[in-house]
Amino acid sequence: MGLDDRKLAVLRAIVEDYVATQEPVGSKALVERHQLGVSPATVRNDMAVLEEEGYIRQPHTSAGRVPTDRGYRLFVDRLSRVKPLSPAERRAIERFLVGAVDLDDVVHRTVRLLAQLTRQVAVVQYPSLARSKVRHLELVPISTTRLMVVMIADTGRVEQRLVELPAPVPADDVTDLRRLVNEKLVGSQLSETPPLVQALVDESAPHLRPAMTTLSTVLLETLVERHEERLALAGQANLTRGGLLDFQGSLRPILEALEEEVVLLKLIGETEPSTTRVLIGDENEFDNLRAASVVSTGYGPGSTIVGGLGVLGPTRMDYPGNIAMVRAVARYVGELLAQN
Repeated sequence: MGLDDRKLAVLRAIVEDYVATQEPVGSKALVERHQLGVSPATVRNDMAVLEEEGYIRQPHTSAGRVPTDRGYRLFVDRLSRVKPLSPAERRAIERFLVGAVDLDDVVHRTVRLLAQLTRQVAVVQYPSLARSKVRHLELVPISTTRLMVVMIADTGRVEQRLVELPAPVPADDVTDLRRLVNEKLVGSQLSETPPLVQALVDESAPHLRPAMTTLSTVLLETLVERHEERLALAGQANLTRGGLLDFQGSLRPILEALEEEVVLLKLIGETEPSTTRVLIGDENEFDNLRAASVVSTGYGPGSTIVGGLGVLGPTRMDYPGNIAMVRAVARYVGELLAQN
């Protein structure tokens, strides 16, 4: 059964009050605090219907009602607008991110900023190498038989490896190798480089082929095979702000889930471009997070998604504010990556 606008307004008021106060909400308080335009008796009837439909419930100790996961889901789905950021919040984001000196700094500033602004646990995935392109490859001679390969991705990620060459290689040949690998690989998606690397060996001049063969093995490792996804986490102390009531009496399952990178990557690293995903309570596939909600989105330069970021907290969270903040921070980080 669909709910009419009045019952939706009552549900919205219950969610807003409960998020703000952590106290079960009664009909009298709703009428006093919100311009619902109806009597307490009507509100009581509406609350009875909402309870029957599973959108709110009555904690056994109280006469008031609190939202269920289903109630929060309807509230989020029917959000007519997310909370606009204040000019001060916008300035804070810009100022905080603009001073970043490299990719590590961008990620760590972003995760701290998200945790401070939302007062939740913040998670930021480093730009995924699998979604990156080659910006530049540098070959640095360490000796005549040893090179350092430095791969710089378009997202700012830097990977470096040592290459032990089969025989001494003169400086002029290193220059030729550097030119060939850059001509062939710059601008390519990392996941599409294996045939190009193989072609480098096939197309090399005979005197360069032994060195290029060894180099190609290391290039494949650097570009394709060792994609370790990395995450930054901040704001775990925010979990204690609402007390244990927010997490069914125990923080341990949540803290254990936060230790699992695989869990976090699944939560924030699989977001579709230009969408904000909200997972509420039982919608989480991980048992340890059934008392939590997650708001996440993808970020990257322009329309390219290179990683995910988001916040995790109790189901009793400020959804309009957190959705707006996650989107805004993702947009600023994307602009920053595009500029650099």
